[in-house]
Amino acid sequence: MPNYRRARVPGASYFFTVVTYRRRRILTTPAAIRALRESIAVVRQHMAFSIDAWVVLPDHMHAMWTLPAADHDYSRRWGHIKAEFVRRSGLPHRSRSGAGACIWQPRFWEHVIRDERDWQAHMDYLHYNPVKHGWVERVADWRHSSFHRCVQRGWHEADWGSTEPSGPDSDCGE
Repeated sequence: MPNYRRARVPGASYFFTVVTYRRRRILTTPAAIRALRESIAVVRQHMAFSIDAWVVLPDHMHAMWTLPAADHDYSRRWGHIKAEFVRRSGLPHRSRSGAGACIWQPRFWEHVIRDERDWQAHMDYLHYNPVKHGWVERVADWRHSSFHRCVQRGWHEADWGSTEPSGPDSDCGE
């Protein structure tokens, strides 16, 4: 197995892309969303992290987290979230050698947020993603997003994202 180099900065904010196995659209039902939320809550009880933003689409999700000051172990958190989701979701799954369908791609993509501009660009990318993929016409129309919390906090206007936001030239991991 390759030895991937990951950025490990204690207390940093990170942007993540996590994808379902073969981009299967399994994150579409209320039960799947509930299982994911419960899985995240369970992991946060044992391994704290702040959720800055999150969006769940049918075949992938993006998240922005800030880790505690002396901690850089986001990989273990993601491993636990994925495993807890497998247990809670009721979806067919397999171990590496068993039969059936996988649920998650084995890896994920991460990016260390460098500064306020980078944070805002990734926040915008994350929230605009359902529009980019054609699931909705307006950011506010996607239910499974932290965008609604950002509007409540006054970080965005409710009609933000009616046109494509300016952001990083990269595709942020997709």
